[in-house]
Amino acid sequence: KATVSVLYWSKLKTTKMKKETCSFSGLPIHPGHGKRYVPSMVVSTKPVLPFVSAKSRALFLRKKNPRKIAWTIAYRRTMKKGTQEEMQRRRARRTKKTTARGYSAMDFETLQKKKTERPADRSAAKAAALKELKERKEKAKGKKK
Repeated sequence: KATVSVLYWSKLKTTKMKKETCSFSGLPIHPGHGKRYVPSMVVSTKPVLPFVSAKSRALFLRKKNPRKIAWTIAYRRTMKKGTQEEMQRRRARRTKKTTARGYSAMDFETLQKKKTERPADRSAAKAAALKELKERKEKAKGKKK
């Protein structure tokens, strides 16, 4: 039996596998994934073109522009998607405060008056309104009889 040294395994753990980028989409291709395309008709500067999927390879062969296809990295760069500036702009938009408006039954001024009113004054006004309502009901009963 052949024995494998401990040094060999420790070297394997530390070495990083190199990720390639797709020639069409710009997405990373992890080791063991993707397909490579070798153009045989035309002599190109880059002899082997790696693609992340058959979809990206087919689009490349159809001579589609990656800047016009929404899921590619090239599109995201041209449309400035996912940049730091966009994230800061979003945060700034969310901090905007809404202006106070009146409800259907009362306008904004009366609403502000009620908010600034002290609780003791409010309870006194409520009691007076209830007392007036009771008196009106009693008068209505007196007229009926």
